[in-house]
Amino acid sequence: MSKKDIIKEMKRSGLRGRGGAGFPTGLKWELAYRTKSDKKYIICNADEGDPGAFMDRSVLEGDPHSILEGMAICAFAIGADEGYIYCRAEYPLALKRLNIAIAQAEEKGFLGKNIFNSGFDLDLHIKEGAGAFVCGEETALMGSIEGERGMPRIRPPFPAQSGLWGKPTNINNVETYANIAWIIMNGADEFTKYGTEKSPGTKVFALAGKIKNSGLIEVPMGIPLKDVIYDVGGGMKTEKPFKGVQLGGPSGGCIPAELLDTIVDYDSINKTGAIMGSGGMVVMDQSTCMVDVAKFFLNFTQNESCGKCTFCRVGTKRMLEILTRITEGNGKMEDLEKLEKLSLNIIKGSLCGLGQTAPNPVLTTLRYFKDEYIAHIKDKHCPAGVCTPLLLYEVIEDKCIGCTLCARKCPVDCISGEPKKVHHIDQDACIKCGACYDACKFDAINKS
Repeated sequence: MSKKDIIKEMKRSGLRGRGGAGFPTGLKWELAYRTKSDKKYIICNADEGDPGAFMDRSVLEGDPHSILEGMAICAFAIGADEGYIYCRAEYPLALKRLNIAIAQAEEKGFLGKNIFNSGFDLDLHIKEGAGAFVCGEETALMGSIEGERGMPRIRPPFPAQSGLWGKPTNINNVETYANIAWIIMNGADEFTKYGTEKSPGTKVFALAGKIKNSGLIEVPMGIPLKDVIYDVGGGMKTEKPFKGVQLGGPSGGCIPAELLDTIVDYDSINKTGAIMGSGGMVVMDQSTCMVDVAKFFLNFTQNESCGKCTFCRVGTKRMLEILTRITEGNGKMEDLEKLEKLSLNIIKGSLCGLGQTAPNPVLTTLRYFKDEYIAHIKDKHCPAGVCTPLLLYEVIEDKCIGCTLCARKCPVDCISGEPKKVHHIDQDACIKCGACYDACKFDAINKS
């Protein structure tokens, strides 16, 4: 196949970038192909930084040659002769096996100079990332490879025009490259038999949280979320009902139970306020506090902000402070309006995808679970019983038989009472750890 034929086949396949943005792969390659330059690069983004995500790790460790094959096809198609695999250093086994695979490919003549006497050269290198989440963003990633601090750059120019060291560069993630050889071998028509018209193919997800069958799954695009949770995932592993699913990693959004009929494709997920992301799915039941979830993910993105953009650096900090106040019972109703206003400003004022999507967990929980925010603010109550400062543990007098088990389990000795008599909890000394609640066999401790 010629370069143009390969790109044409990729465009026909409709493969969209599996790293999260969903940009058409064939179009991306075509833009790099059309850019004239004496040097071009390809990059595999293997900087999988989402909490709970391990899709790329599985492919890197289990089938690294599929990535090398995809990269080689891409390099040939766009006219590149050098490439980098940017893999996080926290994946030592993946790095070990990538190095083995590259050595094997070079030995067999699949990489190197004048591959199979075709005149096509390709050298691949591995760059170990130091754990910065922002380096998953393509311009920050390129800066890291170049030896600079990983910070996003203004676009345009886009990497296909001016990327690594100012040369045209194509960047795809692990799962995208792993699809390439299959499409070339089997044809675009076979690939489009799976999925939907606008989101063909399959997608790998990492199922985690309160679900029976946790782990990696591969499903066709277009499958309803309900089928993913209850058929593939086996439903909830607790007796408590499904509450929501966090989709798209820390920059994703929370989709509630009433939207379980939503199909899994890029456009449908985006309409809910969440994003496909790289494929992390965290399933939550009624024991989950959605305000606490928003705070958890915002804390992550706030810590990982590179600090270049003022709204991302300072805005996420202010949002985290507000969420912390709310979970401690010190929130005000006007805080909800502040959160929305800050979110919109951060989205507009950030250069890269980290800042532009960081408010998603807050915006979606405000959209679908606003009653929980109001309960924290007005009633000083956490409906899920998660936010420690709002909890109150009390002894139910007509149920307490004075077994002393709660007092013996209390780490701060704040429970008093004689054997076979009703016990009492010193509220000023109680640290609300829940040890007494868990220890009591007679349901004599009330948590509210």
